[in-house]
Amino acid sequence: MKGKTNRVRFNLNISPEAYLVYYRGEAEYVIVRTHNQTLVKFPARYLRRFISHDGIHGEFEIEYGQDNRFKDMRRIR
Repeated sequence: MKGKTNRVRFNLNISPEAYLVYYRGEAEYVIVRTHNQTLVKFPARYLRRFISHDGIHGEFEIEYGQDNRFKDMRRIR
């Protein structure tokens, strides 16, 4: 039987210039406020697949397991 998974949703609007702080390794983690007003911290490397020439924009969802370990991240819109 699979363990319970949890999901959090949040919006991101990061310009290409702002993302350079993460790209250069000057900041390792991103802290976001979710739609239900909790703070979530995750490694910036999880955003790499979403970067475009316009930066990173949209609504995202992180899925994590019962042990609070990261499982997946996806852009919703």
